Amino acid sequence: MNAIRTATASSGPTPLPAGFRAHAGAAGLREEGDDVVVVVNDGPSPASSAVFTRSRFAGPSVVLSRENAVGGRARGVVVVAKNANVATGEQGMADAREVLEHAAAAVGAAPGEMLIASTGVIGRRYPMPLLRAHLDSVAGAAFDADAVALAGAMMTTDTRPKTATADMTTTTGGTARVVGIAKGVGMVEPDMATMIAVVFTDAAVTPGALDTAFRGAVDATFNCLSVDTDTSTSDTAIALASGVAGPVDDVELRRALEAVCLDLTLQLARDGEGATKLLTVKVTGARDRAQAKRVAKTILNSPLVKTAVHGADPNWGRVAMAIGKCQDDTDIDPERVRIVFGDLETYPAFPGDAELERLTEIMRADEVTIAVDLGVEGGGVEGGVADGACTVYGCDLSREYISINADYTT
Repeated sequence: MNAIRTATASSGPTPLPAGFRAHAGAAGLREEGDDVVVVVNDGPSPASSAVFTRSRFAGPSVVLSRENAVGGRARGVVVVAKNANVATGEQGMADAREVLEHAAAAVGAAPGEMLIASTGVIGRRYPMPLLRAHLDSVAGAAFDADAVALAGAMMTTDTRPKTATADMTTTTGGTARVVGIAKGVGMVEPDMATMIAVVFTDAAVTPGALDTAFRGAVDATFNCLSVDTDTSTSDTAIALASGVAGPVDDVELRRALEAVCLDLTLQLARDGEGATKLLTVKVTGARDRAQAKRVAKTILNSPLVKTAVHGADPNWGRVAMAIGKCQDDTDIDPERVRIVFGDLETYPAFPGDAELERLTEIMRADEVTIAVDLGVEGGGVEGGVADGACTVYGCDLSREYISINADYTT
């Protein structure tokens, strides 16, 4: 696989892989700028995979997309920004179905072949007159939007569009592309996928192979992301394959999908609401990956750890505190635990004044990495596989986060 390339709004257009047509337009849901995305797959062998929030308050978009995703043959997606259409009752469900119908008609697909995703304020119905008029007006129009335009149209409090690309070699020696877009900077603590992410590829793959590869990539990336511990009602991650470029090896597919999803995950973490630093927590030496992830997320999500990182306060004891909150993990022995910031061990080294000054400098960086070896008996690497390890990604907690969310609807 070629090295991953990241595209931003300033790096020029990023075309979608062969076989896809896309539209980004302004229906009037936000004061200015695009707020509706429609993408359709015209490829010879369309395949799809999708994972959704496990929130008990999942919105109509998630409910309908779950239905249409069965079988792995979805051909397209419509995304509505600035309105989540969640907790809107039977009428909200009817509105979502109508949006699907209008989007499908605009691209010549059946409503059952389309998925829908929404993002924005909860408890407000879609402004249906605006959406009807816009979707009906784009039927027959040029669908030539690139990935950066699509990512920009999905944003809410994001400060920049997020896209990533990777290349794969097909089994016949050609090149297949993977292009991903994502949005989400708050209410991000995935419980399956996260925010809204759509990944496109022109590789020819079966729905089963795509689903296996995509779910594995999501679990290693989006599911290891947290901004604020809050799981969205609308989280959706979708993968669509057109088949135009030809078949690829399953391992190559997984690597490319994971590379794109990881790049998007890091962009999301860096752009977390009010974030000033990328925070990475690596846990090794756990009983299994589940324990490693649980401990890593507990550290990452601790408000005291996040605020210490924000202020470059060398209060490394907050990491020890966070590990200690995992009270059901009785096989964690504090005497076997090791805590490292960057390359500086803080426990059990018990740093003095000089080391604490160095720790302050480490924490002043734009990226802070905390590594923890739990030293659980039997944990670690078995058969060359790090079963007892997990890396998670997030950001610091700043005053700006409070300001953004205190005034979110006002």
